[in-house]
Amino acid sequence: MPTAIAVTSADLALPPQDERTMPAAVLQDVDRRPLDHVLAELQTLVDQYGHVIVVCSAASPDVERRLRTVRSLMESDRIALFRPGLPPLGAAVLARQLRQLASCDISPGVLASAGRLLTHYIHAGALLGSVARLDRVPVDLKAHARSWVPGSQFAVLAHPEPRLVRAGPGAALPGPEFGTWLLVAEGQLPADWVTGTLAPSWNALGVRETPLPADSPAWWGTGKVTEFCAFLPDLSVLYQLVTSVRQSTCHWCGIDVIGDRCVFCSAGPRGEEGRHRDGRGTPARGGHGDRGSLPAGTSRPGNPYGIQYGRHAGRGPYEIERGGPPEAGATPAGDGARGALPAGPGG
Repeated sequence: MPTAIAVTSADLALPPQDERTMPAAVLQDVDRRPLDHVLAELQTLVDQYGHVIVVCSAASPDVERRLRTVRSLMESDRIALFRPGLPPLGAAVLARQLRQLASCDISPGVLASAGRLLTHYIHAGALLGSVARLDRVPVDLKAHARSWVPGSQFAVLAHPEPRLVRAGPGAALPGPEFGTWLLVAEGQLPADWVTGTLAPSWNALGVRETPLPADSPAWWGTGKVTEFCAFLPDLSVLYQLVTSVRQSTCHWCGIDVIGDRCVFCSAGPRGEEGRHRDGRGTPARGGHGDRGSLPAGTSRPGNPYGIQYGRHAGRGPYEIERGGPPEAGATPAGDGARGALPAGPGG
């Protein structure tokens, strides 16, 4: 049974990347609908799929609060709430990557933990017409002053390393050191600089377009925005990244995880973790064990994107377990069929 990947708005449910991408469950208007309606919808997903991973946009804190309330009322440890520190388009890309992985033989706990790992391989930013109200990255006084000059444009990288430059022919942002596709969501600003300057400087393998998420203007502090995101499109590469990390068992709830935190245990309201109980109704014992950090690795055999698998060392407690890529075939969840993972970035 595949794990359900849910999103909190329709524009976070990007079109499938490939034929293996699972559909997203859209939890629409969570903060405005009656509480019992949202509770019934989530309960249906849990009953149908067993586990649910909800990807929330950081631009909608009210939605996350409502979902945490619903999860507490359900008293369920089968719902993971994950709010990545990414702009709306980056969150949508991450949700789609989890939807891709949901078709593989990956347990719910590992899949939920994979969200934190894959975040390190996403480069998300925007082209802005003003930075006067931008509070996501540091903005100096000179940039604030230039915001009042008609026609000014700013290239901003929000993740993984905040950076702000004035957009122009010679402007550059630090990009990924491995092959990625670039997704562009054009808003009120033309995307010419993104597609004509940024994409070549980042050596993008391809460029795709999508509508601008509704939360983007609020996240970036201006309606004059065109958002972009560089990402790994290939399911086989995503699968290799996740399965190359050592798995362990959460001492709190007993689920398999990667990294130092079980997303299902920590998905409740802040401070609730100490009240979680195990399946026998008795207080759970212990906490998470210590995890090691990834060594600064090198590119692995069969890796078409030149990924440094130790690139996230120091940013998350992940430890390499296997030394090579996965086999050509993987067991997808769901109908029990077996087949080779897709090999091309186009999907």
